[in-house]
Amino acid sequence: MVEILENTLTNEIRKARQLLDVHVREIVAWHFDPATGCPFWLNFATGLDFDPRKEIGGYDDLKILGHFEDSWLRGGPVRRWVPKAFAHRPISIFETGGSTGVPKSRINIEDFRTDYELFGETLDDATFPKGSDWLMLGPTGPRRLRLAIEHLAQVRGGIAFHVDLDPRWVGKLVKAQRWEEMEAYKTHVINQALTILRAHDTIHCLFTTPKLLESLCEKIDLVRAGIRGIFCGGTEMNAQFHRFAREELVPGVDFVPVYGNTLMGLAAPRPFDPAVRDYTITYYAPAPRAIFELVDPGDLDRSVDYGETGRVVLTTLTREFFMPRFPERDEGERTEPIARFPWDGVSNLRMLSSLEASVAVGVY
Repeated sequence: MVEILENTLTNEIRKARQLLDVHVREIVAWHFDPATGCPFWLNFATGLDFDPRKEIGGYDDLKILGHFEDSWLRGGPVRRWVPKAFAHRPISIFETGGSTGVPKSRINIEDFRTDYELFGETLDDATFPKGSDWLMLGPTGPRRLRLAIEHLAQVRGGIAFHVDLDPRWVGKLVKAQRWEEMEAYKTHVINQALTILRAHDTIHCLFTTPKLLESLCEKIDLVRAGIRGIFCGGTEMNAQFHRFAREELVPGVDFVPVYGNTLMGLAAPRPFDPAVRDYTITYYAPAPRAIFELVDPGDLDRSVDYGETGRVVLTTLTREFFMPRFPERDEGERTEPIARFPWDGVSNLRMLSSLEASVAVGVY
C-alpha cells in the first residue's frame, strides 16, 4: 500500500511539473509577444541577445532572465505593466505594505478575484458555510486584501463587513515607540469589530491577523458569537501561535493559517491533522499561477535540499503579471510535496533574519 501511494504521488509530482512548464511557456509567449505583452517586458527583450519565447521551455529556463528586481515595482509609470491585450480594461493598482521603503505597486484586473476563488475551493464548506457573511479585520487602504476578501465572501454567497485599518500608521507609532497611541488605535479597531459582530448574527467567517485575533478574543467569545471558520495571516503566524489559536483562543473553530501577498496571491496550508497535533505550518503556492523555491541566501540560483533553510524566491505567472524569480523577504525550510499539493512547500515561514531589526510589523 505504501509503495502504491508513493508511486501515485510521484506521478502527480511529474504531472504538476509538466503543467508548470507548459504554463511557463504560455505566459512567456504572452508577455513577450508585441501584440499582447506589456511594455516593460517588450522593452526588456530589446536588451537581450535571445528571444525568450524560443529559449524558455520551462520553469528552469527562467534563470536566463536573471532575478526580478525589487526596484522595478517601486514608482511609475505603472501602465508599463499593463499587457497590450488588456489596455482597454479597467485597471486597479494595489500596493505592498510599504514597511521596507516606497511601496511596490502591482496592476490587477481579475487576478485578485481568481486567486481568492481558487483559495476558496480549499475551504471546508462545513466550517466556512456558503451563504454566511464575513468580517474582514485586517489591512485595508491600497492593498488588495480588502477587495479580495469581499469577493471571496460574495462568490461563496455571503456579504463582507469591513473595519478600516491603516497598518502604515501603526508602523510609524511602533518606530516612534508611541505605545499608548498604538494601543488606543488597536482598541479603536477592535471596538469596531465588536460592534459589527454583535449587530450581525449572520457572520460566521472571519479573516484577521494574529495580533488582532488575540486582542479580539480578549473581548468576545468568538465561538458563542457564531464564528465557525477563521483564516488568519501575518508576520506573527508561526507554530506557537497556531497551537495557541487552536487550543486556547478559538478551540472548536476551523483555524486556517494563510500566506499571501500582493505579488503572489494566496498560498494554502498543509491540512491540519488533529490526531497528530503537529502545529508546524507548511504553505504551498497556488501553482502553476505562482511558485516558490527555497534557495541559498548566498547563491540565489542554488536550491537548498529538503529540510534545509532557504530564502523564498517567488515566481508569479499570470497573463496580467509576470514576475520571474523574485527574492522575497521571507525564509523557511524547504518541504516535500504532498498528495493535495504535488509541488514543493515551505515550512516555518518567517521574515529574513537580516530584516527583523529594521521592519516594524505593528498589528500584523
